[in-house]
Amino acid sequence: MKEIKASAITQVVAELCQEANFNLGEDVLAALKKALKTEKSPLGRETLSQIIENAGIAKEEKVPLCQDCGTAVVFLEIGQDVHIKGDLNKAVEEGVRRGYEQGYLRKGIVSQPFSKRINTQDNTPAIIHTEIVPGDRLKIALLPKGGGAENKSQLAMLLPNEGKQGIIELVAKVVEEAGGGACPPVIIGLGIGGTAEQAMLMAKKALLRKVGQPNPDPEIAQLEQELLNRVNALGVGPMGFGGSTTALAVHALVMPTHITSLPVAINIQCHSARHKEVAL
Repeated sequence: MKEIKASAITQVVAELCQEANFNLGEDVLAALKKALKTEKSPLGRETLSQIIENAGIAKEEKVPLCQDCGTAVVFLEIGQDVHIKGDLNKAVEEGVRRGYEQGYLRKGIVSQPFSKRINTQDNTPAIIHTEIVPGDRLKIALLPKGGGAENKSQLAMLLPNEGKQGIIELVAKVVEEAGGGACPPVIIGLGIGGTAEQAMLMAKKALLRKVGQPNPDPEIAQLEQELLNRVNALGVGPMGFGGSTTALAVHALVMPTHITSLPVAINIQCHSARHKEVAL
């Protein structure tokens, strides 16, 4: 059995917090550059150019891609042959605390959310999702999720007979209503099936996929492409200024559901689609 010390997890999480906030993934950059070549609106092209330039500056100067350094969402895949020496959740929380402090990242988490809204001063607590998987590795994926895009998330419990077309209409409506408030071009995470809470989790987890990589299931991949075409036909454009690039990709995760249900969760990620991962 492989043993991993909690202190090692803390160190890795601290580094991931900074890496994710400073360095936009190469897959996202490639998608943005591709969009720059195909965007029809002159203002849209200028906006995309500035987004790409901003990413370069952030990487070179080690400063945040966005002033909103996000909620630290952490996905842990724990191999069943791994033993964590120490408290796993405390190790992750301490990593977030150190990462945001060492990287001079903006702390944006408040306690007592419906009343005093007092800043916790260290961007904790993190949102931690754990999954037990085969093997002897611990995979850590960190996604700093900005509030502007997260606020556009929606869950709908559709009727089963609304089917594929109902999903397409729902996603188009949500993206159109979000407008520039979600900082497009966006990546749309979609969770279909399961239960209400499982659909929401799948929608968030779908954002971890390499941008533009289709679902391996051909039927789901076709739905993703149809949704991308429909969303980009809305004309919202980069940062809501109009254009043909409202979304870079649609990533869907699907699972079986109850005979009476069709849960559909939508989680929108802004153009600053930050996440990093590592395996110990």
